[in-house]
Amino acid sequence: MYNPISSEFFDQLTVAMERKIPSTMEYYQNAEQESVKALQHIKALVVTMELIDGFEYVVLDTGEKVRLSFVVKFNGKRHRKD
Repeated sequence: MYNPISSEFFDQLTVAMERKIPSTMEYYQNAEQESVKALQHIKALVVTMELIDGFEYVVLDTGEKVRLSFVVKFNGKRHRKD
């Protein structure tokens, strides 16, 4: 299920990216993990944001791309309800 991100979340991502703030995220890697509530955790720098196949992603300095609609928490703040 697609959950659009809020403008507040977008602003937090932008600040973290511009100021190179190490950030923590709790997220689902894909829809299968989402269905079984298998959260992933990562601490990394936000490098950029991209639109891939109509979905918004954040690109981390680890090279990982995380779909924003799968992010549950960013820097301790909840951005989606499960």
